[in-house]
Amino acid sequence: MSLFSGLSRPMKAAGLALVGVAVIAAVIGGITLTSGGGDSDTATPPGTTPTTSDGATPPSSEPQGTPPASSPPASSAPPSSAPASSAPPASQPGQTGKPGPGQPGGDQQAAHKWVTVRVYNNSLIQGLAERAANDFRASGWNVTEVGPHQGKLPKSAAYYRPGTDEEAAAKALALEFGIEAQPRFEGIQNAAAGVIVILTKDYDENDKSGGS
Repeated sequence: MSLFSGLSRPMKAAGLALVGVAVIAAVIGGITLTSGGGDSDTATPPGTTPTTSDGATPPSSEPQGTPPASSPPASSAPPSSAPASSAPPASQPGQTGKPGPGQPGGDQQAAHKWVTVRVYNNSLIQGLAERAANDFRASGWNVTEVGPHQGKLPKSAAYYRPGTDEEAAAKALALEFGIEAQPRFEGIQNAAAGVIVILTKDYDENDKSGGS
């Protein structure tokens, strides 16, 4: 005896329709369960680390950390290789670039030529004192007197009073004309100021003017 025996034809049709709906609902539910269960087995919730069947954590293909960005070195201007410019020292008053009197390389003779010079002949050579005086004047010396000298001296010399301007002047003149420079001797000790040049025949032999 069937489930629908004893029912009228309309009721049988309605019962078959309900059964069909139930079957379709059951099929849909089974499909849903099947697909949902598969998803729950493979999906990983956010924020959790997946594990293998034995409990080990699989290695991650993603880097564990991002290294900090290296900051570029602070730029620094290279030290300048150009030497610091320096202004030349200002010239001092009186500096002309040439050595002055008394300085190394300067005309030391010219520094003393203002001292008066008197020239005397102590030889038998006529005009020797005048010729020597002309030589001295040509070189810029201040010759104020020419004359004879009584007595006898061994060599031509320029005589001076030690510690005065005459000393430096006599030495400069003697060096220039090849004679000696000596302190005044007793016979001319009290003579007037200035260098006293007394000539003998040796000046004629060394005469720079070339005269005879």
